Amino acid sequence: MAILRTIGIGMSASILLAVAGFFGLRAADKTYPPPLDRAYEVSTEVLDADGQLLRAFATREGRWRLKTTAKDVDPQFIRMLIAYEDQRFAEHRGVDPLALLRAATQFIGNGRIVSGASTLSMQVARLIEPREGRSFIAKLRQLARALQIERRLSKAEILDLYLTHAPYGGNLEGIRAASLAYFGKEPKRLTVAQSALLVALPQLPERRRPDRHLAAAEAARLRVLERMAVSEVIGEGEAGRAALEAVPSRRLQLPAFAAHVAEAARRKQPAVQQHQTTLRWRMQQGLETVARDAAARLGPKVSIAMIMADVRTGEIIGEVGSADYFDASRSGWIDMTRVTRSPGSTLKPFIYGLAFEEGIVSQETIIEDRPADFFGYRPRNFDMSYQGDVSIRQALQLSLNVPAIRLLDAVGPTRLMAHFRRADVRPSLPKDEPPGLAIGLGGVGVSLKDLVQLYAGLANRGQPVRLGDGIQDKPERILGEPLMEAVAAWHVADILSGVIPPAGSRQRGIAYKTGTSYGYRDAWSVGFDGRYVLGVWVGRPDNGAVPGITGYGSAAPILFEAFAKSGVAITSLPGAPAGAVRISQTQLPISQRRFAMTPSGLLSSSSREPAPQIVYPPREHGSNSELHPGVI
Repeated sequence: MAILRTIGIGMSASILLAVAGFFGLRAADKTYPPPLDRAYEVSTEVLDADGQLLRAFATREGRWRLKTTAKDVDPQFIRMLIAYEDQRFAEHRGVDPLALLRAATQFIGNGRIVSGASTLSMQVARLIEPREGRSFIAKLRQLARALQIERRLSKAEILDLYLTHAPYGGNLEGIRAASLAYFGKEPKRLTVAQSALLVALPQLPERRRPDRHLAAAEAARLRVLERMAVSEVIGEGEAGRAALEAVPSRRLQLPAFAAHVAEAARRKQPAVQQHQTTLRWRMQQGLETVARDAAARLGPKVSIAMIMADVRTGEIIGEVGSADYFDASRSGWIDMTRVTRSPGSTLKPFIYGLAFEEGIVSQETIIEDRPADFFGYRPRNFDMSYQGDVSIRQALQLSLNVPAIRLLDAVGPTRLMAHFRRADVRPSLPKDEPPGLAIGLGGVGVSLKDLVQLYAGLANRGQPVRLGDGIQDKPERILGEPLMEAVAAWHVADILSGVIPPAGSRQRGIAYKTGTSYGYRDAWSVGFDGRYVLGVWVGRPDNGAVPGITGYGSAAPILFEAFAKSGVAITSLPGAPAGAVRISQTQLPISQRRFAMTPSGLLSSSSREPAPQIVYPPREHGSNSELHPGVI
């Protein structure tokens, strides 16, 4: 009976072909088309700037099914697949009568099934429209569907569908998902052994799963290698060496990087299958590893966020919204790169930059670090001590509070905020409240993304750029007035490049600044070299205090470690632009040797050159000089 059944299948196929030829397959296609729409339902993918997979989302059925084309796969695998599964794939029209006849003859001669007769087209038909059983009617339907598919699609498109839908055990479908799960890599470059295993698994995907049935997987791979050697697709020596290669015994997780960016992409365009970002896979992996390890050291409920960007283009190449997206104890689902927090002292460099731009100070100008009262506002240093007379360079490197507020009082908080707007950054203030001196010490709200955007402008010789990851924002240059003049930006960067690295970190040739918000709620560190800027935030997403965290002690070590493990090569800071020079204190003009303010808000006369005197026209006897204004 089994023999008759096999022969009957072959005869039925021939009859079906004849009927299709006589009565026209096109008419049947219109009334009973194959479900090709379902064939194109694949996992949503989020890619890095080079097209490498950052994260994938399972289909509605919970399947990992990644869209795949032949160009995504090692050519050797394609040759082995066709030689093993469907040698006349290029010649037949969906059904291979010779294969059917061979299968029937082998069955008669051996009394058992030696080889199947399914073509790749028939397998695609079965994969996109699974049959409930192995009945005669189901086989006929598969044959008919294969003929229909061949009429609609090219051979390349059929092959792509097989590569996307082939089963590999569990919820893995397609060679890309299988290669990532078993080998941890895309299938563009496979060894002969890896190709043979991926050819063998789809025949019996559950019985040959290497993570559950290792011996069966090894035996199946060996059969593929032996047949490939016989058919001369590979050499015998090559097959022997491949047989010695270990079969993976465990299944790996598919890439799951940039969780917050990936979720944002899916929310923004749910119907899109592939989302391209500006992120770089290697940098993203490095930053996430650093964030996860650092959070474990800092203790429970503490999270970490980071943004790394190219200061020339504004492209965000690494973006970590939390230490672990799936860690509920750290509220990992909250993207802390976009949450407004107090920036601590991280805005001080821009106060100094504006003062350099105004020409009221130089790096070696002396400024007082002593208790001061600004109309009731009495800033104090972090350690509650004062340094006395210090240079501007020392004041910024030591992040002294009083000197920063003295300068902000001179240049004006409103003007500082106006400069921030040039970089498309609008810090948050209480409603209807004008900016005050407190913004210099963190009395304003800024997100990590906006803070890094400000520093990107500083690192880019004062030219602002808009940061973007390609999903939530688009990177671009900001036209208009600069954040600060190039000379001022160089002076600030030159000072920050001299800040001592945190304990345990080696000098990496970067300029950086730290900050700690009031009540130990936020620790910040932002650094840059000649090409990249990196910002780090440490704290609790619920805004709770974390006793002991500081920008220098907690965030700065993470900054240096992240630069080291991001994979970027450190680029030297830009050289001094025209007009930017370091001048010793004794060589400064009198007006810049010491900075001081009078109670009226004017620069003190003790710090300025003598006031200009009117020498022409000469003063007449008894006249009032105020009536004869003039200049020297």
